[in-house]
Amino acid sequence: MNRRKFLRNVGQAALGLAASSCTYRFRAKGGEATGRQKPNIIFIIGDDLGRCDLGCYGSKRVATPNIDRLAARGMRFTDAYSGCTVCAPARSCLMTGYHMGHTAVRSNPGGVPIAADDVTVAEVLKRAGYACGGFGKWGLGDVRTTGVPEKHGFDVFFGYYHQVHAHDYYPIYLWRSGEKVVLAGNQAGKRGQYSHYVIFEEMKKFLRANKDRPFFCYAPWTPPHGRYEIPGDEPAWQIYKDKPWPENAKVVAAMTSMVDRHVGEVMALLRELKIDDNTIVFFCSDNGAANRFDGVLDSCGPLRGFKRSLYDGGIRVPMIVRWPGEIKPGSVSDLPRYFADVMPTLAELAGAESRKSGDGISVVPTLLGEDHKQQKHEYLYWEDGPEKRLQQAVRMGNWKAVRSKPGAPLELYDLSKDIGEKNNTATQHPKIVEKIEAVLKTCRTEPRPQIEPDKPEGQKYR
Repeated sequence: MNRRKFLRNVGQAALGLAASSCTYRFRAKGGEATGRQKPNIIFIIGDDLGRCDLGCYGSKRVATPNIDRLAARGMRFTDAYSGCTVCAPARSCLMTGYHMGHTAVRSNPGGVPIAADDVTVAEVLKRAGYACGGFGKWGLGDVRTTGVPEKHGFDVFFGYYHQVHAHDYYPIYLWRSGEKVVLAGNQAGKRGQYSHYVIFEEMKKFLRANKDRPFFCYAPWTPPHGRYEIPGDEPAWQIYKDKPWPENAKVVAAMTSMVDRHVGEVMALLRELKIDDNTIVFFCSDNGAANRFDGVLDSCGPLRGFKRSLYDGGIRVPMIVRWPGEIKPGSVSDLPRYFADVMPTLAELAGAESRKSGDGISVVPTLLGEDHKQQKHEYLYWEDGPEKRLQQAVRMGNWKAVRSKPGAPLELYDLSKDIGEKNNTATQHPKIVEKIEAVLKTCRTEPRPQIEPDKPEGQKYR
């Protein structure tokens, strides 16, 4: 299905639902309907956060009590995946509902824009009556391009547009919906305003301002992405600064615990605003950890590889969803899902469900404990790199296939027995390999040109 038809399908469905009553009804456990306002949706993403850097995923070194509490009160996915192993393409999959064989941004220089006719999650939800705000790192188009968030459904976006800009935690400016916001505390070489603090305060303003209407709050936060920096008076830094670990490991641990504290503050604010019961909170990472820190943090645990790899250490991520009264507390799902599923899932949760389009599948039945109703993927697909160095991966049931470079034979792993992808069984299962080879011949289209916009002389971003 082309993008124009996709836009028409989603738009018609969403506009029709937006014109209907704002009361939304989900069947609670036991089969009885519950009348409630359309649920608010908060989607928080940690940047390069290791799957095993959270206590609820096995960490013994990093303190994440608030995220662990979120998992205890909601659902934790064991087999959740990003859309890609690096930042911008992963966000493109999440925002457009297409996997890496079809999504708009398939490279990672930082400023390649999505096109004017690409449809985002925010556009779908906005047409269904949602206020849409984004806070953090966009990565899908620099300012004054077709890819800016204010042209794709966001009423406000505050933070970084070009992801290379987001490498700096003490920038001299950030962006608010295309307007430059000068950070006075960072002028003339000063380091007085830590960007994540500023972004987080703007996010809280959005939550307060929209407490009386349905909202979608997209929070692609920048920590714990490198460059590894954290204020010396940050409370989380005090926990780790004297640990006998490498400096970067200490900073990553502190940044992760800082993110955890802010998750706790979000939950406290929801209670203060009396919207906690009707707000769905998602928490995940955009891809695998940038560094494994084996023997210290063990950020990737038993998984092979890390960021920039299509082994599971690079693409399998934490995914937690909490929704009081609808998701059973402490539930765990092993449903394989990935970022392409975000659009149809959020559309259904918002009462804006569209006809089947894109590459994603709504996982609402799983969230509601109705596994027997859950549609499943025939396969999940990933790729990364330019054509000459393209690496690809497919998950089909418990089978995971990886092609490390063009022309290389497929490696095949049984994840039910070999989560670390150590034992290549391709020669033992030629029919499975043949089946996945057939998928690889049909699951992708040629990407549109991956061109960044012109930039000021000597600058990497606008």
